[in-house]
Amino acid sequence: MAAESASAIQRSQVDLLEHIDWRGIECLNQSGTHTVANALKQGYREDDGLNLESDADEQLLIYIPFTQVIKLHSIVIKGPEEEGPKTVKLYSNKENMGFSNVNDYPPSDTVELSAENIKGKPVVLKYVKFQNVRSLTIFIEDNQSGSEVTKVQKIALYGTTVETTDMKGLKKIEDQH
Repeated sequence: MAAESASAIQRSQVDLLEHIDWRGIECLNQSGTHTVANALKQGYREDDGLNLESDADEQLLIYIPFTQVIKLHSIVIKGPEEEGPKTVKLYSNKENMGFSNVNDYPPSDTVELSAENIKGKPVVLKYVKFQNVRSLTIFIEDNQSGSEVTKVQKIALYGTTVETTDMKGLKKIEDQH
């Protein structure tokens, strides 16, 4: 059953990479030499040798704006076994968050990443909480081993754009198969 649901994600949901507004991306506490581009950008994120790394401590706060409104279905956050992210809080449409106020807001979803997740298994989100997303803030609270540095090899967001979601069209396609 789990394998069926994972394949259903891939069929109906697309990688939202092309809908990211690259000029607006921010990442707090990133290393100067291992930046968020290593985990997000096409090509970079497929290279396990490139990482986003935290700087002063294990926490990272990543702000990702989109060029249009999206529905977020699932997320892949890949990292090494020891320094890979563990507790991840996701916030939909929260602007100007910092480490000082991140705990003032309830997250749209909180995810505990398993060993399978940090190897690339998608995490299906509380879909109802991510229906009209203009921006996503990802707060990586800690990592798998509790070490000082968190490393992220890949962040991939899967969902659909709101404008192009035509339920009748989806139904017709399913009926043909």
